[in-house]
Amino acid sequence: MKLELPIVDESSSLRSDGSRNYVHPADVRGRYTRLRRLLFPLLIALYAALPWIEVGGHPAIFLDVPARRFYLLGAVFNAQDFWLVFFLLSGIGFSLILLTTLLGRVWCGYACPQTVFLEGVFRRIERLIEGPRSARLRLRNAPLSWSKIGRRVLKHSLFIASAALIAHLFLSYFVSLPSLWTMMQGSPVQHPAAFAWVSVMTAVMYFNFAWFREQLCLILCPYGRLQSALLDEDTRVIGYDRRRGEPRGREAGKGDCIDCRRCIVVCPTGIDIRQGLQIDCIGCAACVDACDEVMTKIGKPQGLVRYDSLRGLQGGKRRFWRPRLALYGLLGLIGFVVATTAFRSRRPFEANLLRASTAPYVVEAGRVRNSMVLHLINKYPETQTFRIEGKVPGVPGAESLLAQQRISLGPLQSQQIPWIVRVPSAKALQVSSLELVIVPEGRERDEVQRVHAPFLAPGS
Repeated sequence: MKLELPIVDESSSLRSDGSRNYVHPADVRGRYTRLRRLLFPLLIALYAALPWIEVGGHPAIFLDVPARRFYLLGAVFNAQDFWLVFFLLSGIGFSLILLTTLLGRVWCGYACPQTVFLEGVFRRIERLIEGPRSARLRLRNAPLSWSKIGRRVLKHSLFIASAALIAHLFLSYFVSLPSLWTMMQGSPVQHPAAFAWVSVMTAVMYFNFAWFREQLCLILCPYGRLQSALLDEDTRVIGYDRRRGEPRGREAGKGDCIDCRRCIVVCPTGIDIRQGLQIDCIGCAACVDACDEVMTKIGKPQGLVRYDSLRGLQGGKRRFWRPRLALYGLLGLIGFVVATTAFRSRRPFEANLLRASTAPYVVEAGRVRNSMVLHLINKYPETQTFRIEGKVPGVPGAESLLAQQRISLGPLQSQQIPWIVRVPSAKALQVSSLELVIVPEGRERDEVQRVHAPFLAPGS
């Protein structure tokens, strides 16, 4: 699919000489705007609540990087589970590809954190202090005055405070909330790493939401550049019905578009949707609400700018099932099966039988001694008690000395348990393998692990 390049005009985010033009989108009312205004606070509340909501006794999302412990919706992971991140990230990426193929950039317009915080927080602060678009433009072009300085200082102070709050919110995903509260109450010297992290993140957030804004979507984010590969003629996008709208004008005999430019001034990236599908469009539907409002006022049917496929805008019928979706469905099914198998292969506790860091074996008093260490890690989300049974098969007179036969471990807590095995020297070569059976009490049907190690002796 070919995406059209926009024609630069005074409402665009770029001037004719290529320099940045600060976009001041106008206010708009309509069903999609109401939906976004309802959705943004809910998403912000969700982002803020995830470190507070407990699932299985732990935050819903808590990435304890220093301790290499990760909690995700009740599941507990450690560093040895990091390979599962591949399936998580690839699943998210594939879902985004499928969503884009079906509904275009609906993620960008309704759920992307960049859009949620920019439109739901920072631009609302800007409108509250500086007024609607016309007032903001007058203030921008007005000479310096105490009123202008006061408004700018107040606006940017609130911007910095909001950026700092978002930075602390982001940090709460990586440190426990009690630890974060302690850090906030203490001196920055006591927690230099956390203070530096929050300071840098606050500066980045402030720069992004106060000035860079839509340029992040247009320049840095690769997602918009992938539209040409992800969209097709049947993807539901926002478009302008040229057959109905052209030629533009208010005179009799013209199309429905009266060239009021309302769709341009409400656009957060400053594009003209009438020029066709563009990489700058984030699918927010502000232009749809604006055009519908104008159509209602002039007595014309709504939908001149609407959600539709390119095929539908050209008068055809949008297809839902198509070869691309069939391929995506097959690949998604394969990925789901592989990911499910991978996650099911993950055991709720790890048991590794290692040889102690001493001599491989010791001969003493007519017996051969092997010293082993059981490394046990509890990956259940709650404290679990394990029963440990040592076995030396088929040798009379063998001794199994296990330091602990029953142990309780908290979530992601680990313990090393020494195990000494003594076998009469005359029978040592008859022992080929040692075995420990680890049974999680109360979960015998779920998981019982058996770990083995070779028994070493002279001549083996």
